[in-house]
Amino acid sequence: MISSQTTPSGSPRHLDAPVPIGEVATSASDRRRTGIGELDRVLGGGLVPGSVTLLGGEPGMGKSTLLLQALGAMAAAGARCLLVGAEESPEQVRLRAERVGALEAGLLLVADTSLPDVLAHVDNAQPDVLAVDSIQAVTDPALPGAPGSITQVRDCAHRLVSLAKARALPVLLVGHVTKEGTLAGPRTLEHVVDTVVSFDGDRHHTLRFLHALKHRFGSTQELGLMEMGETGLVGVPDASALFLADRRSGTSGSAIAAVLDGARPLLVEVQALVAPSGGGPPRRSATGLDSARLALLLAVLEQRAGVPLTGTDVYASAAGGVRVTEPGADLAIALAVASAHLDRPLPATTVALGEVGLGGELRQVPQASRRLAEAARLGFTHVVGPPTLPEVPGLVTQAVPTLADALRAVFREADAPARAA
Repeated sequence: MISSQTTPSGSPRHLDAPVPIGEVATSASDRRRTGIGELDRVLGGGLVPGSVTLLGGEPGMGKSTLLLQALGAMAAAGARCLLVGAEESPEQVRLRAERVGALEAGLLLVADTSLPDVLAHVDNAQPDVLAVDSIQAVTDPALPGAPGSITQVRDCAHRLVSLAKARALPVLLVGHVTKEGTLAGPRTLEHVVDTVVSFDGDRHHTLRFLHALKHRFGSTQELGLMEMGETGLVGVPDASALFLADRRSGTSGSAIAAVLDGARPLLVEVQALVAPSGGGPPRRSATGLDSARLALLLAVLEQRAGVPLTGTDVYASAAGGVRVTEPGADLAIALAVASAHLDRPLPATTVALGEVGLGGELRQVPQASRRLAEAARLGFTHVVGPPTLPEVPGLVTQAVPTLADALRAVFREADAPARAA
């Protein structure tokens, strides 16, 4: 039922009557798959009609490549896609499309930076999916401010959001990370769009990570992993195997951590090196790890477990370009440092899991069963951690209450083959 009201100017307007929430129609189930498995995983199955998705990240990470691959895959599946290139020339985009295999007849390309022209292109092309690369380069001549200013970015994004809702048109926007580390200004776009997908990684590695920082149509706990190759981005379905591919067993200073990134369990090699300090304050270097957390663990190792680290330089890193920040990796980091200090390798088939408290106690971590199931799948046979560890088929559990007990347990296990011989 629709009722009629009068606006302050005297013109009539219509109001929709409230309806029971269960009778509201939804289009969230009619998702359009992008054809990129890892991107679909993060999006909860694909693009929702009328949704606006912001793909953000630092320059050079491969955002334009990922966008072009997704549009090419959707065009190959029969969708009519319109890509507005606001930064690159059509020739540049065409060369990239040839490299990644996105030369599809259903993928339309236009180079334009004027918002009114972009809206006109949408009216003429009637696409099923619209993509703009990038939103910072689009301007409205009727608005003040230079391209990329807060006013221009916010108002242009609002116009595109209104277009998406009115036409049930999925819209993809590319946004660069600014010097302050925010997306297209001080969180301007994050409040406007429906979904914010972060695309990041280490410039010195080929691995790329997809996280949903905001998602109105699904979970933000999924992680997508991709690897940059000569022909574009390729999904990494078994990330743990990739992280452990170059691991050398029998080397001191190496431990395996069972971590959780979102809802995805990962096994990561944590490496450490302890060397005498050359004078001056000892160095503490962390790569891919939280430096403050490393300093805390070193203090606990010395005060609670009797590992003397005063006067030594300590270097710790997460191998493979991954970044580990959760407390579940505490025990693995501490074991790797102790192993490096004592120059005694840890057992090759042991996984460490647990948070380390200031008193040296080991604490439980969330979703331990999922982490340990991943370890068992990859052939690990032992796990050391807090007394609350669950039993997992295929794994021998070494439940210990403190960090000092964990050190004794793992090095006892490492010495067992020598004693048997």
